[in-house]
Amino acid sequence: MERLDRLEAVQSMLLEIGQTSTSCSDITEFIRGVHRALGRIMYAANFYVALSDRDEGTVRFVYFVDESDEGPVLNQPVRLASPDESPTAWVILNRQSLTMTAEDFHARERSGSRFGAGSAAEHWIGCPLLDQQHLPLGAIVIQSYTPEHTYSDEDQALFAVIANHVSVALQSLQSMDRLERAVQERTARLAHEVAERRRAEQVQRALYEIANLSAGALDGNALMASLHGIIGRLMVAENFMIGLYHPETQEISIPYFVNQKQATPPEPRFPYDGKGMCSYLLSSKQPQLHDAGSLARLLSSGQVAEIPGSTGIASWMGAPMLVHDQPYGVLVVQSYDPAVVYGKADLDLLAFIASHVAVAIARMQADRKIRKTKELLEEQNAALNTALTQLQQAQGELVRQEKLASLGELVAGVAHEINTPLGICVTATSHLVEELRLTREELAAGEMTEDSLNSFFDIVDQSLRIMTTNTQRAAALVRSFKQVAVDQSSGDIRSFNLRAYLNEVLLSLQPKLKGRPIKVEVDCPPDLVMNSYPGAVSQIVTNMVVNSLVHGFERDQPGHIAIRAALEGNTVAFNYTDDGAGMDKESLDKLFDPFFTTKRGSGGSGLGAHILFNLVTGALGGTVQVDSAPGQGLRYSLSFPRSVRVEKLAA
Repeated sequence: MERLDRLEAVQSMLLEIGQTSTSCSDITEFIRGVHRALGRIMYAANFYVALSDRDEGTVRFVYFVDESDEGPVLNQPVRLASPDESPTAWVILNRQSLTMTAEDFHARERSGSRFGAGSAAEHWIGCPLLDQQHLPLGAIVIQSYTPEHTYSDEDQALFAVIANHVSVALQSLQSMDRLERAVQERTARLAHEVAERRRAEQVQRALYEIANLSAGALDGNALMASLHGIIGRLMVAENFMIGLYHPETQEISIPYFVNQKQATPPEPRFPYDGKGMCSYLLSSKQPQLHDAGSLARLLSSGQVAEIPGSTGIASWMGAPMLVHDQPYGVLVVQSYDPAVVYGKADLDLLAFIASHVAVAIARMQADRKIRKTKELLEEQNAALNTALTQLQQAQGELVRQEKLASLGELVAGVAHEINTPLGICVTATSHLVEELRLTREELAAGEMTEDSLNSFFDIVDQSLRIMTTNTQRAAALVRSFKQVAVDQSSGDIRSFNLRAYLNEVLLSLQPKLKGRPIKVEVDCPPDLVMNSYPGAVSQIVTNMVVNSLVHGFERDQPGHIAIRAALEGNTVAFNYTDDGAGMDKESLDKLFDPFFTTKRGSGGSGLGAHILFNLVTGALGGTVQVDSAPGQGLRYSLSFPRSVRVEKLAA
């Protein structure tokens, strides 16, 4: 009965080990649970588990409980001893169980070689922990220091069985541990990337604000203070100075100076070829980073005569403001706090900001010169003619810009659409690279199994299918965008299939149609080939669709757009209809007038229909009619020659 009770206890313990391994993710906690269960079936006051690293040649004790010895530092890798130096090393390296008594330990001591670092045990049992390839994972040890507690053959056999179960559980836990470490490393990398991206966004926002400063009507003091605030959001800049170079007088002025130890600069204006730090910066044309020691050396060498607020400076950096190697001034930031020390990254950022500030200053100076020139021209008798010419040029430029507006929006829309499949491809590639690295590590460690290899092949197959699908999707978008973009920008005559080309134009407009409950129908013979200006056709269809989306339908309003084309002799009859809001007669009469729009202040320039009319009657050599009524949509009826080249030869 006692034997039966013990066998039931052993069976219960093995079941508990299996349950613990599935519910516990920490190796040390798992071994602690094994120790508790082991103590219920045999004497286990002294128990430890050591795991080995074959590649590093080290061993770490993940669990150690002993009545006599303090034991090693847990989870601290130590060199794996030779089999002649340690019974634990003997078990790991020979991959065999070892049982020793006190007499065995004393016999080794009498021979002059100490076996192990701890106290000699009365009875010591060690079993190897092996993986599926019979490679060592470590060793599990139980021992006794008193003659009253020794282990029978049955105890040793049971301990070996328990070691096998612990080996199986440890393989699963170590796999989970590797996965968790991989996740943690990936999370850390992502956190770093997010921080870098946020930093880049802050810099980009700062550059945008700097560019806006040059366009604003701020006075000098307000502009400099705003610039200080922008830089202060990127780095610690409690002590900040701006120096401006005046080429007409060969002087440097200090229009802005904020310092914790000085209220005003020593000299508000001084010669460019003087011995100040500003002159030193401009003459070197290189950003400078100094600490107290290097500043002292500059002063002692005579390269500079004075540094504003130099007493107690912990860190100093300055950058020249240059445009095409021409000096415009300097930016200087310094710190008196030893905890705030600038580095190379801060210096690079300050130099980058300084170059953009120089461009902004150059733009302001150029704007100032332009304003003065304009004032001078207004005083002359030809001011009215000049203003009229400028107005005509501005109108022509607006028309040209509107012609290219759809192409610009097309670029942004297609770029957004392409970003999704390419982002999926990048993610799949990163995952595939990580899985390849882990598989190589398994192969190098000799841990590769058929299941893990098949799993890797499945991951490769799935990733390749994902990348193939998404690259084909991106390629289709690029082909459509490339053809339409080239046509809109070149203005050349070529032969093209009208139906296929209309499908390409509509594909390029998908970013605008996406998310809108608008159905677009195309009815065109599949063999209708034109010899004309495809860019004009693209611009016409784009303007029609965009005008319908902007003026004909509300954002969530469902609608229908129909595009029909047919060949009547040598003339193409092209009809476009939508069932949107429509137009009243007064608005319809002004539809083709320049700058007329029903969406003034909401993004409408009023040039879309005007350009459409000019393209149909000019480039395509055709006619256009329009019909509409409130609530009945808009209908265009276009007629133009199938071949522009034939028409020109006939003329």
